[in-house]
Amino acid sequence: MASQLARDRFADIGAFLFAAGFSVLTYEDVLAGEEIPSARLFYEQLGGLLACVLLFLRRRWPVPLAVVLPIAGTWSHFVTGPIMVALFTVACLRPLRVSRWAGALAFAPLPWFLLSRPDPAQPGTASAIVYFALAAASFGWGLYVRSRRQLVAELRLRAEQAEAAARRQAREDVAREMHDVLAHRLSLLSVHAGALEYNPGASPEDVRRASAVIRDSAHQALEDLREVIGVLRSPVGPDDAERPQPTAGDLGRLVAESRRAGLPVELEVTADDLAGVPAGVGRTAYRVVQEGLTNALKHAPGASARVVVAGRQGRGLELELRNAVPSRGGASGAGIPGAGQGLNGLAERVELAGGRLEHGRTGGDFRLYAWLPWSA
Repeated sequence: MASQLARDRFADIGAFLFAAGFSVLTYEDVLAGEEIPSARLFYEQLGGLLACVLLFLRRRWPVPLAVVLPIAGTWSHFVTGPIMVALFTVACLRPLRVSRWAGALAFAPLPWFLLSRPDPAQPGTASAIVYFALAAASFGWGLYVRSRRQLVAELRLRAEQAEAAARRQAREDVAREMHDVLAHRLSLLSVHAGALEYNPGASPEDVRRASAVIRDSAHQALEDLREVIGVLRSPVGPDDAERPQPTAGDLGRLVAESRRAGLPVELEVTADDLAGVPAGVGRTAYRVVQEGLTNALKHAPGASARVVVAGRQGRGLELELRNAVPSRGGASGAGIPGAGQGLNGLAERVELAGGRLEHGRTGGDFRLYAWLPWSA
């Protein structure tokens, strides 16, 4: 703020010096051959000095100055420099619908001057032509500066909006990634902890197995959380390696984890070699199955599930997950909390990948279906 104020003050001083210097250096050529009484010359110079001083108010009252100074210019040549600065200022600081009236007033004598058919040999004719040319140049330069400032401000605003959109998108990506990474493992942990709570008479072997799953799931969840937070804290450079991401080939491992958690799940793969699935499509496919198994663990514990992976290169990759829906009043995941945003976030992820997602009840099952592009 202080630097802007200082720049404005320097600009005002420069405008004052320009206006005063222009009037002083050109008056001999303009008034050559004219006999002007000393008293009149003194008052004209005094009026020009006052006009130059008034330029320090040009930012506050640009329109009044652009109206008053051209009228005073009909009486004194020494106001010509301030007139040029005033026309530049009003064109630069005010909208065109306002500044055009000040410009029209400044050029109002021009039609009368042209209709009077001035003699080109007269010194006053050349002076008048130069005056109108300089006034037009000053006004036009002000319009150019104003349009350029508007362009710069618009580009800056667009850059700020783009940056804000990028930050918002980054936050959404991080939130989606944290949900995908942690929800599945925390669901495994909650299911086994709930089983121990509601089955205090379990055999030592069952307790040992559930405790091992709880320990491994908690450890892996902490590792995943540490990786995500590390990505947020670390500056990303062009040479930074990305955190390893799951692929379509990891679906077998994902299903095995769910089986160890007590979810009877069957995996059927009829697609071509999953190793050939592009990394982005494979990662989205992994997240689709992960979200489906997580929801099955939450809302249908103990119910069987079936995952079918089909498709081929050039036709697309199809994923279908079905699990039985528990009867009304039955268990629903032992009270595992959920934000209800998993499927919404999954739909956004699939849409960004160029695919489509369907989900809902089909008979006695809950069906989650996704189609993803697998280009040839």
